[in-house]
Amino acid sequence: MAKREMKEGMPVNIGRVLKAKGSLVFTTTPETSIPDVCSKMRMHNVGALVVSRDGGHVDGMISERDIVLGIAHYGEKVFRQTAGQLMTRSVYTCTPSDTIQHAMEVMTNHRVRHLPVVEGGVLAGLISIGDVVKDRLKELELETNVLRDAYLAGH
Repeated sequence: MAKREMKEGMPVNIGRVLKAKGSLVFTTTPETSIPDVCSKMRMHNVGALVVSRDGGHVDGMISERDIVLGIAHYGEKVFRQTAGQLMTRSVYTCTPSDTIQHAMEVMTNHRVRHLPVVEGGVLAGLISIGDVVKDRLKELELETNVLRDAYLAGH
């Protein structure tokens, strides 16, 4: 598959996506209770939070999936646990210079829906599968328009 090229001839990278969407990341601490994690996700309308002791480094991720798996494993006791107890510790990340294609491959191969963006060891943003799909749809629309214009110019 060919890499998407921008007008400047540069592949679309995560940094460009973050520039368009913003770099705001909702975090929580490892000590946050699961009910409070759920409230925070609902308040911000997100499906995952980065778990971070200092708000700048990634200690883990907690997602709706982690909570559902916790309910299946611990039952109602899950609501007495913390983000640090349920979080995914092995977190896949990307950098602002990584391509969208790379992010798609990581998300697909590892079945994750969120990738923290880390630059110099510090949290710089978060991309979701929705961000990747949105970018891909823009790419397909651009390709369709170029092909339609080329076809019409030739007839």
